[in-house]
Amino acid sequence: MELSAIKHWISARVELTTLIAALLIAASIWGFVSVAGEVVEGDTKGFDAEILLSLRNPADASDPLGPRWAEEFGRDMTAFGGTGVLILVTVFAGGFLWMQGNRRSMLMVVAAIGSGFLMSQLLKYGFDRPRPSLVPHGSFVYTASFPSGHAMMSAVTYLTLAILVARVQSKRRVRAFLISVAVFLTVLVGVSRVYLGVHWPSDVLAGWTAGAAWAVGWWMIARWLESRGAVESEPPETVEADDVDRDPQRSHAPVN
Repeated sequence: MELSAIKHWISARVELTTLIAALLIAASIWGFVSVAGEVVEGDTKGFDAEILLSLRNPADASDPLGPRWAEEFGRDMTAFGGTGVLILVTVFAGGFLWMQGNRRSMLMVVAAIGSGFLMSQLLKYGFDRPRPSLVPHGSFVYTASFPSGHAMMSAVTYLTLAILVARVQSKRRVRAFLISVAVFLTVLVGVSRVYLGVHWPSDVLAGWTAGAAWAVGWWMIARWLESRGAVESEPPETVEADDVDRDPQRSHAPVN
């Protein structure tokens, strides 16, 4: 079979967005498995320790780099990945979908985030990695270290909400904004966990990859359910007035 025929066969059966999503999931799972394997074999100790100590005052390991406000900012950012905050965000987003009439999408959001939390706890229980002891913790912790629950659940919650809420928005800018904010918050939460000394960097990397795979996986489930009429369909994209002004080809008016 020629290459062009293969491309035609794939394009006729698989949407490009679905194919990209599948590749993202595969890459994320591969990343998690790779990091987990290195952690189990103990090969990340040098990498983890070097990064963790680089964020501390060389003369005093209990003092994170930067002024006092930077440490307080780190605590503020890590709160965005806390269980209580994520529950509130999920409830508010669910209420938004409910008021918009997207009730089946709301149920799917709750199922995606609830199952993601369960998976996070199972992974922590299975690996049972101790927390870093090189530096004092800047936040109270009471669970195992791998993967980072804050990193994973911020990815699961914010990315899932952004993707599933964005899919019922008609404006492209709104969709892009929601997903960008979700990625930004997820990165900040993960970095703050290392900065506060409560997680190894490899914990955060694993949390990000697992959470991203979970979020994109649920987006694919949403697309599959939509094709069967089980959830609300995505509205057609709308072109905003200023977008038309910048792109004359989208306007029906003649261009001189």
